[in-house]
Amino acid sequence: MKKLTLLLTALALAAGNSFAEGAKKLVVMIAGKPSHGPGQHEHNAGVLLFKKCLEENAASAVEVKHHLSGEWSAIEELDKADTIVIYSDGGGGHPALQDNRLQQLGKQMKRGCGLVCVHYAVEPTKEKGNNEWIEWIGGAFEVDWSVNPHWDANFKALPAHPISNGVKPFATNDEWYFHMRFRPNMAGVTPILSDVPPESTMSRPDGAHSGNPAVRAAVAAKEPQHVAWAAERPDGGRGFGFTGGHYHKGWGNNDQRKLMLNAILWTAKAEVPANGVESVITPEDLEKNLDPKPIRKPKAAVK
Repeated sequence: MKKLTLLLTALALAAGNSFAEGAKKLVVMIAGKPSHGPGQHEHNAGVLLFKKCLEENAASAVEVKHHLSGEWSAIEELDKADTIVIYSDGGGGHPALQDNRLQQLGKQMKRGCGLVCVHYAVEPTKEKGNNEWIEWIGGAFEVDWSVNPHWDANFKALPAHPISNGVKPFATNDEWYFHMRFRPNMAGVTPILSDVPPESTMSRPDGAHSGNPAVRAAVAAKEPQHVAWAAERPDGGRGFGFTGGHYHKGWGNNDQRKLMLNAILWTAKAEVPANGVESVITPEDLEKNLDPKPIRKPKAAVK
């Protein structure tokens, strides 16, 4: 009887290990084409850094597949993804808006797949993708409503949420977009990073990305602006929007990086550790995989 009990225990443990292996989540990361100057919009380097950190520190929870320089994932891979991460330029050149890719993503969202959009990737167009982004990740950058200034944001408090696990308050200078278009009444949306932008963010004239009466009134009233948020959908899917990430060096901030890694796990429905996804990177790690970009000459002064 004792031998039989030991055998059954061993079989149960083996089954448990097999189940854990089978439960590993698939993360599909898509990096957009290179753009901007050195150290800016480093989509390829950013995605590869996220992958390195996850594979070194969350390999038991997720498997990561990546695509660089605007390459799109095959439908067969998307069909298996637990979450999709897009770090790219947006607007009309958004990789998700080309061909029938929006429809491809819609198919995945309907089955509860997660979606993470980083920096410019939170901006589709009003005509294509805006409604979907609001549904899928809870919010979107909308031209003539949202703005994209560079400013020092100071995140003094974070909500109790798995994405915030182990993340301490931090401050960085970035192109933090704000005055985003969210779901009505923020239904299902949890702000993760919020701050009150300074008046200097309104120094530019009104324009599609620079200012409008509504955002000027919000800044004047010192309304907190949400620059990263989590969303849950009725279909069970999860989304995350992060408007920073213009500067690659920002990922050297341990708390900013942890927040992103936590969000990827959360949208994939993998367990986020109580202290968050711990990762250690070096200055050399930040320099790896940067796109070869010419240094931009400063614009001539207008006389």
